[in-house]
Amino acid sequence: MLFQVIKIEFDFDEYDDAYPNELDDAYKQQIIELATNTIWQADDEDDLDEEITCSTGWCIKSLEYRILT
Repeated sequence: MLFQVIKIEFDFDEYDDAYPNELDDAYKQQIIELATNTIWQADDEDDLDEEITCSTGWCIKSLEYRILT
């Protein structure tokens, strides 16, 4: 199936707590835009989560998407 991410929130908090001021807002926005500007191919929601996490290197806190096919 093909998925389009509508809204996503990554778990930057733990990294920010350990390394304050190392991740700027522009970097975080780039990661969000990567996820929302990509059409993802996955078997189901769990697989979508795994695909995005592996591609970005960041765990997902919340995810809204729509199925394209």
